[in-house]
Amino acid sequence: MQKNFVPKATLRRYPIYLKALRNLKAQGVDRIMSKELSDQVSIKPTTIRRDFSLIGHLGKQGYGYDVNDLIKIFSAELGMGFDEKIILVGAGNLGRALLNYNKWDYVVGEIVCAFDKYPENIDQSKVAVPIYGMDKLDEMIPIGCRIAILCISTDIQNTVDALVEAGIQGIVDFTHEHYITPKEVHVRSVDVVTTIQELVFETNYTGVK
Repeated sequence: MQKNFVPKATLRRYPIYLKALRNLKAQGVDRIMSKELSDQVSIKPTTIRRDFSLIGHLGKQGYGYDVNDLIKIFSAELGMGFDEKIILVGAGNLGRALLNYNKWDYVVGEIVCAFDKYPENIDQSKVAVPIYGMDKLDEMIPIGCRIAILCISTDIQNTVDALVEAGIQGIVDFTHEHYITPKEVHVRSVDVVTTIQELVFETNYTGVK
């Protein structure tokens, strides 16, 4: 059966639904109405029902949606599980902050280890996962690992090349530097400065009478 086309805006909401549904399951909730889910995710019930209809007939009139069924469906739709083994590369100040946070619960998985050029300079008792030297990447990268968070400022291209060679298919990029990856490797840049600039512009613009 041919799948319906799902707009990008809808796809961006699917992980939001998924996180809320996983949270609800953890609280013992078995089924939910669109209005109740709306209160959880701050998305209009009509939007939720429209988003869900693009996948199929998921709910029943007067009954609502089965939480477990929705979790399975959205997991399959997004093509991801919840035991994703993520690695972090670069255990400096930002990297260690991410390691100490490491609360990706109900979404994808967790950071299971980190790699750094100088692991001997890091107090491993203050981080929750082991930190290895970059020379241990091929040896210590978890089997099936596809995602890396990149928090380095030097030797970026060589590091990216090594990650790709090790099987990494997706990079969350905090470097703000240009580098080249194969077309099948997906990169998502996190640029806090640009985000602040956009917010400054928006607040200034909305403040104009």
